[in-house]
Amino acid sequence: MAHPLVELARETINAYVRRGRTIQPPAELTPEMQQRAGVFVSLKKHGQLRGCIGTFTPTTPNVAQEIIQNAISAATRDPRFHPVQPSELDELDISVDVLAPPEPIQGLEDLDPKRYGLIVESRHHPWKRGLLLPDLEGVDTPEQQMFITRVHKAGITDPNEPVNLYRFEVVRYH
Repeated sequence: MAHPLVELARETINAYVRRGRTIQPPAELTPEMQQRAGVFVSLKKHGQLRGCIGTFTPTTPNVAQEIIQNAISAATRDPRFHPVQPSELDELDISVDVLAPPEPIQGLEDLDPKRYGLIVESRHHPWKRGLLLPDLEGVDTPEQQMFITRVHKAGITDPNEPVNLYRFEVVRYH
């Protein structure tokens, strides 16, 4: 049996993909569901990423609502993928990352890609912002983590553009 946060994400995706219906949070929220936090919902199919959408900081009153919102987006609105089809639902592995508040850091020496996620934000163009979750396969060094987050996620290609850096921890549920 999966963790209740993952079960909520799965139930949300099933209801939305099969019937176009957005479910309500459970009547009784677990302690993890009651808190406010940024949440990422990640979908994998046969070990390959199939969707991942989340929020850096909370946008709803609690984690349960954050999961419902981001689970629907991960399944249907990730621009890298076509929307999940009903025939795929049984093949999805779902994880939910609940983010701790980000803390400012000075540089690579403050990173450990297995422990911390990274947020990179342009000082001149704050809409240029990217986030990379921690403990991702193939991301083994702070340099890799910085490059992916800065260039691929935030779109900051000028190496001289000044940035703000933040690290954060997550609790990952499977």
